[in-house]
Amino acid sequence: MATVSLAAPKILLITPPLTQLNTPYPATAYIKGFLKGRGYDVAQADLGLALVLRLFSVDGLKRVFAEIEAGDFSLSDNAKRMLRLQNRYLTTIAPVVRFLQNKDLTIAPRICHGRFLPEASRFDNVADLETAFGTMGLTDQARHLATLYLEDLADLIKETVGPHFGFSRYAEKLALSATSFEPLHQALQASANLLDTLLLEELDALLARTQPDVVGFTVPFPGNLYGALRLAQHIKQTRPETRTIMGGGYPNTELRTIQEPRFFDYIDHLTLDDGEGPWLRLFDFWAGKIPQSELQRTFLRDDAGQIQYVNHPHPDVPHPEVGTPDYSDLPLTDYLSVLEVLNPMHRLWSDGRWNKLTVAHGCYWKRCSFCDVTLDYISRYETAPATLLVDRIEQVIAQTGQTGFHFVDEAAPPLALRDLAVELLRRRVAITWWGNIRFEKTFSPDLCRLLAASGCIAISGGLEVASDRLLALMEKGVTIGQVARVTEGFTQAGIMVHAYLMYGFPTQTAQETVDSLEVVRQLFAAGVVQSGYWHRFSMTAHSPVGKNPAKYQVAAVGPEPAGFAWNDLWHDDPLGTDHEAFGPGLAKSLYNYLHGVALNEPLSFWFDFKTPKTTTPRQLVAQALQAPEKPDFAKQNQRLFWLGNAPELHVEAGKKGARAIITCYEQAEDFEVKAPEAAGRWLYELLVKLTHDYDTKVLLKEAATTFPAAAGPFEAFLISPAWQLLREKGLLLL
Repeated sequence: MATVSLAAPKILLITPPLTQLNTPYPATAYIKGFLKGRGYDVAQADLGLALVLRLFSVDGLKRVFAEIEAGDFSLSDNAKRMLRLQNRYLTTIAPVVRFLQNKDLTIAPRICHGRFLPEASRFDNVADLETAFGTMGLTDQARHLATLYLEDLADLIKETVGPHFGFSRYAEKLALSATSFEPLHQALQASANLLDTLLLEELDALLARTQPDVVGFTVPFPGNLYGALRLAQHIKQTRPETRTIMGGGYPNTELRTIQEPRFFDYIDHLTLDDGEGPWLRLFDFWAGKIPQSELQRTFLRDDAGQIQYVNHPHPDVPHPEVGTPDYSDLPLTDYLSVLEVLNPMHRLWSDGRWNKLTVAHGCYWKRCSFCDVTLDYISRYETAPATLLVDRIEQVIAQTGQTGFHFVDEAAPPLALRDLAVELLRRRVAITWWGNIRFEKTFSPDLCRLLAASGCIAISGGLEVASDRLLALMEKGVTIGQVARVTEGFTQAGIMVHAYLMYGFPTQTAQETVDSLEVVRQLFAAGVVQSGYWHRFSMTAHSPVGKNPAKYQVAAVGPEPAGFAWNDLWHDDPLGTDHEAFGPGLAKSLYNYLHGVALNEPLSFWFDFKTPKTTTPRQLVAQALQAPEKPDFAKQNQRLFWLGNAPELHVEAGKKGARAIITCYEQAEDFEVKAPEAAGRWLYELLVKLTHDYDTKVLLKEAATTFPAAAGPFEAFLISPAWQLLREKGLLLL
């Protein structure tokens, strides 16, 4: 492409349809914050949200119904019923959307009790709402029913005018395992359907408002690719001088070997991995400051029509320098808090406005054999100081007015989370947060309590296959017993635990699948896991399994490369079982377990074919939970941390000598700690020091040096009732 100098480009960042309805996908906010910090003029827009709000409006539904009635569709009975109820849908759509935007919650009783909503097939299997929500959760009941109502409308749209529509994806099937570009090419050459037309109308208004020189698209998932290309196609047709860039999770994993020239009819430059560095090089190139050969991680089509990948070895932008996400010009009050399923962890993904932040770049473990450990987003591990992270948190709160945070790390490092929690408590920054971790032993019960005190409400982590043999083959670095103890620590601290579960890993037998289910059953029965989800193993090109299938005793059997996407690989598993057969039973059992139902049914109950009896000991998890913890005296190098408030000291005389009474004040109730005077005074001074000085790290061995000799052996004091009571109430060893 011939290059015209562009010294100070106006940049527009677009999230194409569709990701989440409840909160912005953070990619554009990240890159906007970075570029604004370097003086660039940047706007951003979520056209997925814009499309949904345009579609689910009175005018949008009128256009849907009119096109259905004018078209030649073979309608199901369900669709015919909805057409007959169209006036009711037109009456209710605006109030339902406002309700889901939390702009008018007073309509909740009508939604629940007033036969207000028209009902189609999604309501056929509605859960027992009183069991699910209790008698008090009226707003949640209404949110769930309103979500079903929207899903009914989405079903009608998919059946008729918008076959590619989905609430968190758009034309996803065209991009899934798309080794060839041909299906996408044909879809893009076809006339725009109604949803495409609505989307392009939104784009035209956006372009008129922002007048960009450069439009960047983030494509995190397959369900964003068609929308991005449809938008880029329109830009090329109406504003051919405007440059287009694409990046994001989908290109980073699927398009690393792209050789398809037609893709570059829509996108001028495709960048891989973190976008900050490649974008700066592109701007320098367009401004004539560097030659094309100094671009970074960038695909382009040259004047001869050949695909080139240019990657000059510039250093990456360090994680501490990427800046704070900037959510300005996103309509934060217009997002929809939906409640699709009653899984408590899945609700966090779809309900509520969560600011997205990253504690660390990449994964500190980066060994799991099923994971893309060779790619930059996993392999390049960098941290940022806790002080900088809390600075960013405060900036985001000031901008958005929201104090909920989802830390989107692959696996948030436990020590970085510890430092973050301490800094939040030190600066009295009150947030609510959740994120993804590894179930490793560093997450001690005391660390879990610290994280809870800093605002942590939920964590998700990969148990994957609940089999020690397979966990070792995966190089997961955890054992079942360890997972049980870590999840108990989180649960006891009041933090919800969601387990990612996997079936179908290479060489996994039917016996191991059933034994894994038994471990999962025991974890739910013990109450240490509250939520979970079974994923079918998928072999990817960038994982250790995909790069060396023979090591894992499987064979790659396709698909054949065809110049476009290359990530999901087909494989034969001659030593494994029929994994597909187990999927429905595993999903059904888990759904019941997370509702506390049928926990004592035999495992064969969940399958419609003969399965082996489990060989997992029935008390495996219970015995793991009974394993004794290290005594405090063996934790000499750990830091003391007091979650409580400043205490008061009172000394009273007694027949056996003076006794110290320390009164500690908690949020809900006060309590007293009683000890002999010498030990009590030492304990009081220690608590005062820990209350007032978060910056001074007091190790247990350092505290021991000041313990009065008159109070007896320090080791004996560490098992005294006074010490044990304080440990129970919030004196932590970290």
